[in-house]
Amino acid sequence: MSKKVLYLECFSGISGDMTVGALLDLGADPEVLKQSLDSLHVDGYEVKIGRSSKCGIDACDFDVLIPDQPEYDEGHMHHHDDDHDHEHHHHDDDHDHEHHHHDDDHDHEHHDHDHDHDHDHHHHDHGHGHHHAHVHRNIHDVFAVIDRLENEHVKTLAKKMFMIVAEAESKAHGLPIEEVHFHEVGAIDSIVDIISVAVCVDNLGVDDIVVSELYEGSGHVHCQHGMMPVPVPATANIVTANHLPMKITDAQGEMVTPTGAAIAAALRTQDHLPEDYQLLKIGLGAGKKDFPKANVLRAMLLETKDQPQTGEEEDIWKLESNIDDCSGEVLGYTMERLLAAGARDVCYAPIYMKKNRPAYMLHVLCDRRQIPAMEEIIFNETTTIGIRRYKVERTILKRHEAKAKTAYGEVKLKICEKNGIVYRYPEYESVKKLCEAAGVPFKVVYQAACEAEISE
Repeated sequence: MSKKVLYLECFSGISGDMTVGALLDLGADPEVLKQSLDSLHVDGYEVKIGRSSKCGIDACDFDVLIPDQPEYDEGHMHHHDDDHDHEHHHHDDDHDHEHHHHDDDHDHEHHDHDHDHDHDHHHHDHGHGHHHAHVHRNIHDVFAVIDRLENEHVKTLAKKMFMIVAEAESKAHGLPIEEVHFHEVGAIDSIVDIISVAVCVDNLGVDDIVVSELYEGSGHVHCQHGMMPVPVPATANIVTANHLPMKITDAQGEMVTPTGAAIAAALRTQDHLPEDYQLLKIGLGAGKKDFPKANVLRAMLLETKDQPQTGEEEDIWKLESNIDDCSGEVLGYTMERLLAAGARDVCYAPIYMKKNRPAYMLHVLCDRRQIPAMEEIIFNETTTIGIRRYKVERTILKRHEAKAKTAYGEVKLKICEKNGIVYRYPEYESVKKLCEAAGVPFKVVYQAACEAEISE
């Protein structure tokens, strides 16, 4: 079964506008995005979608502008110690705010946007005026805006991203999440950025998302409360809490914004690229800064297939844990959860540990991409404090599913073949159902299925 995998390559950092641009360039439908933003019923901003050049590389430029906000009036929104570049942290020396509000930055900010006149414009401006720049929303206010969307998956994903930022801001300011007013995150442009990412990801219909290590700059940025080191507190908190790999470079300035870090944390479902895949398409999203290397986010759409069951060798992972203080009932329930979550096989066996303590050894076979989910279940449901894992190799028989018509009804079979010899294995649940309906022993129906005519 083929799967689509989205790979975000953050070699020049990541921000909200870069991500949206990359996803649009990859094929996300801008009309679907427009309709979703319209459904928010929020005015006072303008969306621009166009092209720009970064170090000679053509990329999609996504921008959210506040037309009625004076460019000199940045101070009203500079209230975060963790101010950053697009996501509305308004550094005095920051030339890449997606909204180009810094008067001293315009001469050098737009040289990469010589053809901005080609941008598509999407207006949401109905006379509300400058007050939008002063709106301070808490997390509940933001969620209320998100809830106006119809797509449940988009709503869930957008809320997840905002909550990641909320938790980081809460820690940075030493306040409960409910008491933090998000001057930055609550700004309409950040709302638009994050919701746009969620809409575009949903529209692309990917099965898994891999995010590379985050390349961050160095030095300091100037914000309302003084000089702050890079990465800024909110970004550092997100990276730490979500175990995101980060590489600090010698590029001066901020490359990873808090919103960008939150997007990476929320979207990532896998931490490794598949072993075998086909590259289908590449999308590039333009940032607003100028670094020695192109300030773009590269998104790749990959196609992969599950390992075919052809009788050949197949790599698989084995998880093991010694558990000496857990009941059989708990392990039985854990087994059910692991199998339901997609484990290839689960078993546990009695063992004796040090001091002759009776215990169990739990074994789980799964694909590499399933390891995080399997480990989460094991840690949550059992008393283990550690899990061993290692890659194993196996040889599997060629197999396929079939059905057999018996006097008691139709039975599902697994048909395996080796060296021209065919083996039948009736499925347990299918046999059980017929036994209960006919009132006959299990082995009677099982044997009948082994001898019956096969219907593919």
